[in-house]
Amino acid sequence: MERAVAFCLRNFEVVFAAGIGLTIGFLDIFGDKLIESDLASGATLVVLGALAIGSLSERTRRPHAIREAMEGTRRAIEDLTMVRSLAGNEVREALREARQGTNLWYFKGGTGTYLRAVTLPQCVRAAKEHRSQLNVKIEILNPADEQACNAYAQFRRMFSASRPQSGDVWTAARARKESYATVLAACWFRMQLTTLDISVHLSSTVPTLRFDLSDSSLIITQDDPSRVNLQVRRGQPLYDYYLTELHQSREQATAVELRNATLLSLSPTVDEVRALFDALALPLPRTFTDADVGEVIAKALHAEDPYGR
Repeated sequence: MERAVAFCLRNFEVVFAAGIGLTIGFLDIFGDKLIESDLASGATLVVLGALAIGSLSERTRRPHAIREAMEGTRRAIEDLTMVRSLAGNEVREALREARQGTNLWYFKGGTGTYLRAVTLPQCVRAAKEHRSQLNVKIEILNPADEQACNAYAQFRRMFSASRPQSGDVWTAARARKESYATVLAACWFRMQLTTLDISVHLSSTVPTLRFDLSDSSLIITQDDPSRVNLQVRRGQPLYDYYLTELHQSREQATAVELRNATLLSLSPTVDEVRALFDALALPLPRTFTDADVGEVIAKALHAEDPYGR
């Protein structure tokens, strides 16, 4: 009943015309001359007029319907473009764009190789040139957790078969060195730029994705370059969701007290690095030889760009 009433209200002109037409028609046919010809002709004009009004009303409503349809289409397109797929060199270019003019960088991932190789050096260099503050928050695998490092190494090896040029085989020892190197790099760059507000958080959860978030965008990447990577622009709801997610993840990880770091020279020595990690309450394994520590130093300050291979 409600639908019928609503239909009649929306199409009043047509219903009115149909009612008059049917009434006059039936009376004219079955009413035994109850309806004069002049009255029938007048009723016909009324019906035609009502139909004309209905046609005009429909034309008036049509642009509004078109506008509503266009607005719905626009919203659908915005939803589709909320996330952009990245492949191949697009990842490197997206990361480069994300670094431009940013005053913050939040990272969550395995061991932070690209962070050490490109992100930290270039962001610190830009902050020095512009005399600006830089806020960096890092969450990586805990190098003191042997079980987590072994699980991470196994995960990375799963993709080695499809990457014949992937370089060194991932082992638990390598994962530990890479994570130690990121902590060392954070301490070293912190001493090079007084306006650098940097924090490092260690997690025992094995990550399968990497998150790089700047002022302008969030980039989600994977270890396997053949798989799709994602970019989310700032201003999209998904950007804010992950901003909160990364914060909560850091809250559950173990923070490294970088303020306790000992001084490092421009070219840190093995002894300086050992003393640094002792001061951070994150001592290097006793099995680490001087050569191992030297490898950590090289990875920290001279890491190879994984996207430049």
